[in-house]
Formats: sequence, C-alpha cells, structure tokens
Amino acid sequence: ILLKLEIIMITNFNKIISLGLLITTLAFGFEKVGTTSFQFLKVGMSARSTGMGEAYSAAVFGADAVFWNPGALTTVRRFDVEASYMDYFFDVKHTSLAIGWNAGTWGVLGFQALLTDVGEIEETTVSQLGFNENDVYMPGLTGNTFSPGAMVLGVSWARSLTEQFSFGITAKFVREDLWLESASAVVFDGGLIYNTGFRTVQISAAVRHFGQNVAFIDKDFPLPQTFNIGISGFLMGPSANLGTISGTHSVQVAFDMVQPRDYDQQYNVGLEYGFSNLLFLRGGYKMNYDEEGIALGMGMNYKGYRFDYSYNDYGDLLSGVHRFSVGLSLQ
Repeated sequence: ILLKLEIIMITNFNKIISLGLLITTLAFGFEKVGTTSFQFLKVGMSARSTGMGEAYSAAVFGADAVFWNPGALTTVRRFDVEASYMDYFFDVKHTSLAIGWNAGTWGVLGFQALLTDVGEIEETTVSQLGFNENDVYMPGLTGNTFSPGAMVLGVSWARSLTEQFSFGITAKFVREDLWLESASAVVFDGGLIYNTGFRTVQISAAVRHFGQNVAFIDKDFPLPQTFNIGISGFLMGPSANLGTISGTHSVQVAFDMVQPRDYDQQYNVGLEYGFSNLLFLRGGYKMNYDEEGIALGMGMNYKGYRFDYSYNDYGDLLSGVHRFSVGLSLQ
C-alpha cells in the first residue's frame, strides 16, 4: 500500500512540476517582446547540439545537459566533461566548459563555465568625427581601445524520481562588460525529461535564462528567456526502436519547439546517424529564424573520448560558424 501511495504521489508530483513550468513560462514568455539583455546566452555552444540544429532538449546526454536541459544530467553514469570552442562573427570567440559528476543517492552535480571574448575595439568619439582643416575625413578614432566581454559560472543538480522521470535545476552567475558599463545577474534554468516507455521515445521540457530584469545605465532589460518542448527517439539501433533493429547502425531523430521571450515561436529538427557507436554524422534545420537554417556535423567516440564538429549556415549576409568540442566520459 505504501509503495502504491508513493508511486501515486510521485506521478502527481511530476504532473504538478510539468504544469507549473508550463504556466510560469507562458505567463512570462509573452510579457516583453523586443530587445533582451545578455544576448550571448542564446548562442549554442557544443558541436553535437548545433550539428543537430539545436533539436536537443530531449536528445542531450552527458555534461552538455547543463547548457540545454539540466534534467538530462542524470545520463551521467560516473563522470563527464566537455569543452567547446567557437569562432563567431566579427572575431568574437566563445569558449565553454561543462562537467557532470554522479554523486549516487545525492543525485548528479554539474558545473558550467562560459567565456565570451569580443576582442579589442577602437574607441571613437563624436567630437573627433568629421573633416579636419585639410578636408580629410576623420573617423573619430581616439587611439584608445577597449575589450568588451561576458562570462557565466553555474552549478546544476539533477535527480531521477523514477526510472522514467528526471528533473534538474541550474543557478548561474552571469556578467557582461560593455566598456564603461557592466551588468550582472543570477539566472536560473530548469528542466524535465521523461522516458515514455514506448520504444525509445523521450519527451522534455526546459526553461532557460529565467530571472529578474537586468539594469544597464538607467533602463531595465528582460533576460533572453526561452521555453523548449522536445521529443526524440531512435529509428534504428540495438533494441526497442521505432523502426529497424541493428547492432551496427543507429539513427536518432529529434524535434524542439522553442518559445523565446523576444521572438515568435521557432522550430528545430535534427538527426544523428551512428556507426558502431564510433562515428557519427549529423544534420538539422532551424525554422523561423532570421538567418539560421541548415546545420551539419560529425563526431567520433572512442573509449570514452569524444570529438565533435559542426557547421551552421547563416545565409548570404553572414559567414558560416564552425564549432569544435572535445569530451571525456567515465562509465
């Protein structure tokens, strides 16, 4: 009787958490449509996630979950670490680190660090802008330079309530420096992942970048909060798949519906093909984005060591973006 009561309580608890996250997100998700602060938080980091078009909240595993869905941290069996690097637009560089450690009955602990380096920018002033006495145009350069940047440090905790249901939370300190002005805030993420028990289908929900408005000078700006609902499953693999059973080949498909705070609803689809759990090819597509669209990637996994690469197309106006990730998993 006690066991049945416990199962009923856990089931109701799952529903309450899911409904609470949904209501909270919808209530705030449409509160402020427009400019948001800390835009760098919206940039995907790991090569596997971006290679699958960021259809990832239900497909993520390992330490990378600290960035996408902390509920999926429970996939860390023992210890997992991953580092990623990206050369973004206009010499902006992003570097990230994710760590996951399974603490047994205490749950799974995670750590994340993110550094955004904008590089040196030459200072200009209006007072020195214009034509000099020789009718030579002066661009307003003062000879000084400054280096804007941003950083994130965060901790996560996740736990499995049942064999099918896991949840996790993240608290992170975020700081952005814009020359003479800077801002910092404590930001939160929360996520759920549910193994439906039907074949390999998993369903996820994640709220990221949730917190109070950020003040720059004399104005407040909302955080770039996003709400993801995702689903993933294997069309091919060792067992219990939606399609063909194969011990050599695997095909995982994933879909995410994304509701940003500052944009219309967006959709991500992704696919990963694996050969002997050693070599991987990935592809994805992002819908209803200004420039982003096609995503491609590849990866290699050997005795727990991982290397991943992705390429994301940003249309005709911007160059493509390359990402690299390396990782280690101890089972």
